[in-house]
Amino acid sequence: MQSYLAVALGGIVGCCARYGMTQLVQTIYGRSFPLATLSINVLGSFLMGFLFFETLERLTIDPLLRTAILTGGLGGFTTFSTFMVESLLLVEDGEPGRAVLYLTLSVVLGLLAVFAGALLARTL
Repeated sequence: MQSYLAVALGGIVGCCARYGMTQLVQTIYGRSFPLATLSINVLGSFLMGFLFFETLERLTIDPLLRTAILTGGLGGFTTFSTFMVESLLLVEDGEPGRAVLYLTLSVVLGLLAVFAGALLARTL
């Protein structure tokens, strides 16, 4: 139960950070290109890569705090970061083919799914 609470609390922070960054980027650069989402995904991926390995290999922190930060905070900020770390771990585990498959399937199936959802919503 404590892990769920840690994720929830971290998620509140991550979701608010995502909303705030979206507002800031769109105010400065406008909405003609999804720069807010792009910058959130890139920053989230960097933070996930850094904090995942920093807290795994160098820093000792409470497992609940690690869960709150990585799963809750960065998960609420962007799930793209988790997707990137999972891809990296596949490559580091000597499975580059599986990493490419995972990346390709995620992007292609995700794009097909969003088109299908949009089509369904527009035809109802």
